[in-house]
Parts: sequence; C-alpha cells; structure tokens
Amino acid sequence: MAELKTLPTDRHQVVVIGSGFGGLFGTKALKHADVDVTVVAKTTHHLFQPLLYQVATGIMSEGEIAPPTREVLAGQKNARVILGEVKDIDLEARTVTAHVLNRETVTPYDSLIVAAGAGQSYFGNDQFAEFAPGMKSIDDALELRGRIFGAFELAEIAETEQEVDRLLTFVVVGAGPTGVEMAGQIAELAHRTLKKDFRRINTRNARVILLDAAPQVLPPFGEKLGRKTKKALEDLGVEVQLGAMVVDVDERGLELKDKDGTRRRLEAVTKVWAAGVSASPLGETLAKQTGAALDRAGRISVNPDLTLPGHPEVFVVGDMISLNHLPGVAQVAIQGGRYAAKAIQRRMAGKPAQPPFKYFDKGSMATISRFSAVADLGKLKFGGFIAWVMWLVVHLFYIVGFKSRITTVLHWAVSFLGRGRSQRVATQQQIFGRLALEELGPRFEASKTGGPKDIPADEDVTSRESA
Repeated sequence: MAELKTLPTDRHQVVVIGSGFGGLFGTKALKHADVDVTVVAKTTHHLFQPLLYQVATGIMSEGEIAPPTREVLAGQKNARVILGEVKDIDLEARTVTAHVLNRETVTPYDSLIVAAGAGQSYFGNDQFAEFAPGMKSIDDALELRGRIFGAFELAEIAETEQEVDRLLTFVVVGAGPTGVEMAGQIAELAHRTLKKDFRRINTRNARVILLDAAPQVLPPFGEKLGRKTKKALEDLGVEVQLGAMVVDVDERGLELKDKDGTRRRLEAVTKVWAAGVSASPLGETLAKQTGAALDRAGRISVNPDLTLPGHPEVFVVGDMISLNHLPGVAQVAIQGGRYAAKAIQRRMAGKPAQPPFKYFDKGSMATISRFSAVADLGKLKFGGFIAWVMWLVVHLFYIVGFKSRITTVLHWAVSFLGRGRSQRVATQQQIFGRLALEELGPRFEASKTGGPKDIPADEDVTSRESA
C-alpha cells in the first residue's frame, strides 16, 4: 500500500492561490522563510501568458511557455502544490476550498496570497466566446492554432470564391499589445510562411483585420507609438479599423457598429478576441466578506500594503487589484507577489511594516512582426529593430527554466530567420474540445477517474468510444 507522508502543521502556514506570475514569484520569495507554503492552482503549469500568441501561430510549443509548477518548485522544500480551482475563501475560518473533478480540498492558512489573475471579458456578451476564443490560456491558444491553420486547409478545398474569402479573412478584436502581436503574426503566416505551401489558394490574398472601438492602436503607449504601430501593421498588409464596435458574432462573421452609428457586417470564419479582461470571481467573494469595492472589471480595492480591509493576513496581488490605477501587466504581479512575501517574513520576525507598495514601471513593449517592435520606457519611446531585440531579451529572461530558454531561442531562429513554424500541428480536438466540454457541462466530472457514486459504474457519461 502506498505510504502518504505526514505534512508539518506547527509552522506558519502560507496559502498562495494561483500559479501565475504573482503566485509563483511570491512563493519563490518565501524559499528561505520559516513557513510552509501551499500553492493551490487550477492548472498544473505556470503560464508565461505574454507569449501565448506565439503558441497560437505555430512559433512555439505550449511546453516552452508553460513549465510544470511542480518542476519549477521542486527544489523548494517548504513549498507544496495542489491542483484545484478555488471556489471559496472563508476569511473568518481562514480556509481555502478548492475543487477538482468531484474532489474537494480545504486548506487552512495563517497568511494568504490571492493571485488568481484575470480572464477574458466579452463585456457582457459571453456568447461571443463560442465563435471568437480569447487569449488567456493554453486551451485558448491551441484552439486558435487549430482554427487558424485549419482555415487555410479548408480554403484549399473550398468550392466557391465566396467561401475561400470567408475562410481567408482573419479578424482580431482589440488593438492592445496582444491584438497587435496576434494580427502581425497571422499576417506573416499568410504572406510569408505559407506562401509556397498550397496549390489552389494564394495565402498572400488573406485578409487580416484588426478592430477596436478605440480611436488608436496601443492606447497605453501614447499617440506617437500608436501611429507608428498602425503604419507598420498596414505595411504588413493588416487592415486596421478603429472606432468599430463589435455588436454581434456568429459562426460566419461579425456585425460592427462604427462611430457614426452605421452598422455593417464582416464575413470571417476565424475570429480572435483580444479585447478586455475580467478579474477572477474570487474578487467578488472577498468583497462580500470585507465590504471592499469592486471596479467595473471586477478588481477589488486593497489597502496600500496590498492587504484586504480588516484582514492584514490576506494579500491580493496582480490583475485582481484596484490600486492607484496599476496596469494589469506581469511586472505588477511579480513585484506584488514579492512584496507580500517580504511583508509576511517581516511580520513573523517582529519587524516594522514595509512602506506602501510602490510599483516600479520597467516599461512596456509589443512586437509588430519579425525585426519590428515598439517600446515605451517612460520618457524614452521608440520602435523598430532595437525595440524588437530588447523585446526578445526581456521575454527570454522571464521564461522559467534553462531548457525552455534554449528551445525558445531555437524556435525563434527557425521562425524569424527562416520562414518556418515548428509547431503547425492542428487537430479537431484542439478546435472542438472546449465546446464539447462545455456541452457536457457538469456531467464531465462524472468521468471514469472518479465521480458521483450514484452513477452506475458501467455507464459512460462521457460518450467516449474508447472508454
């Protein structure tokens, strides 16, 4: 019989919710502290989200940007990782309740770091997700990879010019960094990578359209870099349509409303949603118990030291917080996680509290295409090849693990110096897997791996022929 290790309970217990930048860097900052850390996350990996678009467009594999959390923390003896989606936080009892399949775990804490991040926002139109996946998870990126490469395959066997046009029109909604990077890479894919691969269709005739209701591209970067980025995208062949609000999405296209009130339709099979974020629902859970305010994106107001009002033992970091107009970027989460870890250690040592959290803005960057990017480093704003090299170096630095850095460099060399894409596998499972799980709903939990006991053992609720 397998032996289960007894876990220590006499030391200070720190629970970290989430394995993203805030959760992971907060956990690692507690490596030498006299505490036990339990990381509770709904995935088994740490996701380097800024490079998701490269998975979706075939440049990188998911493994390079999503190393296993257990492997990352394997050398940290005071850290434990458990799988589960946190459904409840009881601030009075100081417990965290998580679920995975049909199993529930309740983990007590003395200090809590909530770094659950944010998801895609469709601004109240969640039905759009079926036809326009977002860019927040590995599942999203793989589904989009299947849809993008699949569109070219279907266009090759299409029977009418109208069908070819619909299949070879790619629409990216949202002209922020993710939308710009995604549109640029789809354009490169169509105009450069695939131009010799098909016989009936000319991939260079593909339309790549970048939409946004805002009046400029990359609003946080300022007007100058916005104009520069727009021109660079148009030079790539991307159609940039600003002041255009999406009012409906279906299988074959989108309905738009221009700033003058005119409605029009775009026919396009492949749509990418890169507009808007919504904080984790745990923000609402915490707000109900503390009275803290939530903003329109679901971010919770916290004290200047990142703690919850009335609960100095609870820290909230990253995309979930509303404080001093902090942006939802990786550096805010990283610095917040480290700040919370240091605060816990100082408190345990009886030292005075730290000064209020102050975000050190290291700047923002976004790629447009190979050899072209824009950088906003405060007073220094520029674009072109130098910005692109800086982007490569910075992102390489923050990728977790030596092995991932090496393979990333190799993939970039193949894609940027040559014209190939090393990750072009696209399967039906990637495209339709999410839809199938959503259709299955709660019955998915009643799988052969463990589920409700009132379901007969010989009933296959998943309808799998292989079961």
